[in-house]
Amino acid sequence: MNQQQLDKMAHGQGFIAALDQSGGSTPKALALYGIDESQYQTEAEMFDMVHVMRTRIVNSPAFSGEKILGAILFENTMDREFDDIPAADYLWQKKNIVPFLKIDKGLAEVTDDVQLMKPIPDLSELLARAKAKNIFGTKMRSVIARANLSGIRAVLDQQFDLAKQILAVDLMPIVEPEVSINAPDKAEAEKILKTEILARLDQLGDDEKVILKLTIPTEANFYADLIAHPKVLRVVALSGGYPRTEADELLAQNHGLIASFSRALTEGLTATQTDTEFNETLAKAVDEIYGASIA
Repeated sequence: MNQQQLDKMAHGQGFIAALDQSGGSTPKALALYGIDESQYQTEAEMFDMVHVMRTRIVNSPAFSGEKILGAILFENTMDREFDDIPAADYLWQKKNIVPFLKIDKGLAEVTDDVQLMKPIPDLSELLARAKAKNIFGTKMRSVIARANLSGIRAVLDQQFDLAKQILAVDLMPIVEPEVSINAPDKAEAEKILKTEILARLDQLGDDEKVILKLTIPTEANFYADLIAHPKVLRVVALSGGYPRTEADELLAQNHGLIASFSRALTEGLTATQTDTEFNETLAKAVDEIYGASIA
């Protein structure tokens, strides 16, 4: 594991940019950017268009390691280049931003009020490719819809089993058991989640750490003990569907919790903006998310 990248993720001030929309979420991301489905006919064309969007984002002067610690990429992006440089190398060498890879293949159907991850049949090969492409860590998402103990335990059993496999090849796992912001018993689900996470952290090896990516908690500073835990490198927050202003306001109430926003980061960016308009819009988003992350 790259020691400079590890130090930046452990001690740096800033947030993680999530640029990891995959096959299922890409059409929505493009639509918000002003490109509707009539403008592409195939999946390949769709991914070409989203890569143009992501290239514009990472090339922006506002997108730099000064305020952004890391960026999460989709597999298709990892296999591409920015300005003729492999994507992960570009992020680190040109922007001083630590590269991560989304490894999950999407969500399974709801069982016990949760959605586990679909199987990842090529995990070993994917992790080997990520290592070869200088990826620092991985991200994998599950969703919790209600405070169902057996469901939450199943989510975390799956997440931490994969985390151990990822740690074994010297990559840093981002464990993401998202609690839906629409859960009717969100606070209770978070209580169960924290208890179960703490139990699994205690089972990690002496030199093993994870990053946790969690929904902003109902009770401010509820995850303070996770943030301080010796087996946790960082706790980051997803925007969860909140508009950026609301997500930033909620995040700022949680000391030590930093952002890992996707939709909230790209909110307001469109394909028809001039470079000046685009860069100003992105700079405003970065500044606001950074401010909430260091509050």
